[in-house]
Amino acid sequence: MLSLQVMRKLSMDELGRKTVEEFKAADKTPIVLVLDNIRSMHNVGSVFRTADAFLIQGIILCGYTPVPPHRDIHKTALGATETVEWQYASTTMEAVISLRDAGYQVMAIEQAVNSLALDKFTPPTGQPLALVFGNEVSGVDGEVMKVVDGCIEIPQLGMKHSLNISVTTGIVVWDIFVKLRNNH
Repeated sequence: MLSLQVMRKLSMDELGRKTVEEFKAADKTPIVLVLDNIRSMHNVGSVFRTADAFLIQGIILCGYTPVPPHRDIHKTALGATETVEWQYASTTMEAVISLRDAGYQVMAIEQAVNSLALDKFTPPTGQPLALVFGNEVSGVDGEVMKVVDGCIEIPQLGMKHSLNISVTTGIVVWDIFVKLRNNH
């Protein structure tokens, strides 16, 4: 017989939320998110919120990607721009080369020849990871694709074969976060 449990939403006090100071002092998930010419401030805010949720090391906003402070970014970030470290790079190529020089494995999130399905990707152990997310229309820049270490793809079965960057970021970060956590 199926046992039914009474469900109750957790109160704000029960959630164990970190203060800004606690967040900044916490051990971070060794992932940097690189946003390649993202147009939408709402998408940028959503990526900040996802980065906060999983204690991501940081975000690099590239090219014409909007940067905080801006009310439309804050509308979806809900304060995550105050917790998540971020920086700006004039080009995504500059950010990727800098990350590779610093020892990161750099993976594009894109549908491409020889891409690896997300469920088959194993994050590196002992090496930080950078994930490049592309523009809402054109994806990751073609020149950047030539210098990344590899490409991860979310398998899709429907007609569109396209997910919003904020959804894509959530799926990819959650999957890799779980894999990293299970390896410890």
